[in-house]
Amino acid sequence: MGRPIKANSLTSKHVIDAAISCLDREGESALGVNRVARELGIKPPAIYKHLDGNTGLRRAVALQIWHDYLADCRSQTTGISEKRSLFLAGARATRNFATAYPARYTVMMQYQLRPSDLEEAKIIHYSLGFFQEVLQLSELGQAALIDTMRIVNAAIYGFIMREKSDLMTLDRSPGDSYEVMLDALIVAIEYIQQHRQAA
Repeated sequence: MGRPIKANSLTSKHVIDAAISCLDREGESALGVNRVARELGIKPPAIYKHLDGNTGLRRAVALQIWHDYLADCRSQTTGISEKRSLFLAGARATRNFATAYPARYTVMMQYQLRPSDLEEAKIIHYSLGFFQEVLQLSELGQAALIDTMRIVNAAIYGFIMREKSDLMTLDRSPGDSYEVMLDALIVAIEYIQQHRQAA
């Protein structure tokens, strides 16, 4: 963390950065005001001036991770225009992020973004737009777009969480199975594009 942060110079960014550092080292159980206060060398009440306890801390950390994840996906798909290649690059970027930052991925995916919250709604709209761009689904109606997004997210999230939990015990590379699943998702997406454009 470098030089200790004094309570009177503390910012919400200091708190979020310290929380993510604890998260990376110790897992989801470290995401709490008391643990982060110890990391910063301050008393817990100092954090409450910036974030609303453990709930506010989890929200702030989850939103920061969402921003970092989307920026990472954007950087790994820049310059790719072919539809299949773009989808594969985005899906691989997601698995790579989850592998590099397993606790961050869990916190991010387990936080329910609310459309009624202005800041969270921005992430929802950005991720929906990015998803639409990656899959080149501009011709789909809103219902079909949401259906596609839910199917793809459920498949990728379910795969990653099972892999993360060491539940893939059969003698077959998870990476190979992941690629087969992505190929199958492309077929499913094309089916929706052909049959649900007016939905």
